[in-house]
Amino acid sequence: MIELKLEKSQGAFTLDVAFSLPFSGILGLMGPSGSGKSTLFSCLAGHAVPDEGRIAVRGTTLLDTRRRVNLRPARRGIGIVFQDGLLFPHMSVRRNLTYGARAGAPDLLAELTEVLELAPLMERRPASLSGGERQRVAIGRALMAEPRLLLLDEPLSALDPARREEVLCLLERVHDRTGTPMIYISHAPEEIRRLAQTVITLDRGRIADISASPAPRFGPRGLQPAGGRPRWAV
Repeated sequence: MIELKLEKSQGAFTLDVAFSLPFSGILGLMGPSGSGKSTLFSCLAGHAVPDEGRIAVRGTTLLDTRRRVNLRPARRGIGIVFQDGLLFPHMSVRRNLTYGARAGAPDLLAELTEVLELAPLMERRPASLSGGERQRVAIGRALMAEPRLLLLDEPLSALDPARREEVLCLLERVHDRTGTPMIYISHAPEEIRRLAQTVITLDRGRIADISASPAPRFGPRGLQPAGGRPRWAV
């Protein structure tokens, strides 16, 4: 299970969310700009501390403000993929992948190199890679640490449609091969619908909906389910 309860205020905005869900598959987290996705991401990753909250993954408490538990990001066992990859520019693809890898890395490196189709890129540096190639390397690097959870924050937002489709296909293959649970954060319903088995929709700092795919969509009248009937006006 992943159990999460967070309250965090930032100026006039307050994030107030709670859920407890099976810890498997791909969980989609979506919502319009300003809905709280980035704040929730930062608290999950350990980059921000909520005013009050608790996060537990598979029985391991990552955060509990009442008990004064707050594991450092490096101890949370969460792999992170950002929208721009954030690769080390002075390192080759191979060195980016193996940086911080756990013992037994050669076998895992071989598997991820195959699944992510990285073999032709291994000796190149990030500056020579396309956007899609950089994201493939970023996904591989995060998985090399064998995380208990992979957190992907808008990983395709900077890519053109062809590269986006390429990375979506590879994410599906990676999940099928490794079984690593993922939380996929995006404002793009088509990406969430493609990948996620369960979707959490945020709106104005609250959970507006928890459902199986297909994901809700956002139109000019606010949050709408796939059929188009508005839940409320924004």
